[in-house]
Amino acid sequence: MLSGFKDFILRGNIVTMAIGLAVGSAFTAVVTGFSTAFIAPLIGLATRSTGDFSEAHFRVEGTDFPYGKFVAAAIAFVITAAVLYFLVVVPMVRLQTRLDRGKPVDIKAALRDCPRCFSQIPAIATRCCHCTSELKADPEALALAGLPQQR
Repeated sequence: MLSGFKDFILRGNIVTMAIGLAVGSAFTAVVTGFSTAFIAPLIGLATRSTGDFSEAHFRVEGTDFPYGKFVAAAIAFVITAAVLYFLVVVPMVRLQTRLDRGKPVDIKAALRDCPRCFSQIPAIATRCCHCTSELKADPEALALAGLPQQR
C-alpha cells in the first residue's frame, strides 16, 4: 500500500503540479503587491480618493462592509489572468500550432450533422451511417484530407 503511494507521489505529474502551485503562489503574491503598491494609488489619483482600497468601507445600520478588500482582490485577479493569458496561454497555443503543422490530419475527426436524422457523421461521409441517406461530402474536409472532389 505504501509503495503505491510512493509511486503516486514520485510521478512526474505530481511533482510538476506541486512546483506549479508554489510558483503560482509566489506569482500571486507579486501581483497582489504590484496592484497594492502601484495600481491602487493610480486609481486613487484618477478618482481623487485615497488610493488605498484595502481600508475602504461603508456602514449600514452598524454593520461594516469592507468593499476595498474585494476591489483590491479583483484588480489582482485581472492582472494575474491577463499576465497568465498573454505570457503563458498565447505562446503555448502558438507553439502547439507550429508543432501540429506536420502531423497527418485525422479525416474522421471533423464531424457534421446529417441533415435528415441530425446524427453526427464524419464530414467526408457520402452516406449517413444511421439513416443511410445519401449526402454530399464537405468540400473543405475533402481538401483537408487530401481527397479528390466526388462527382
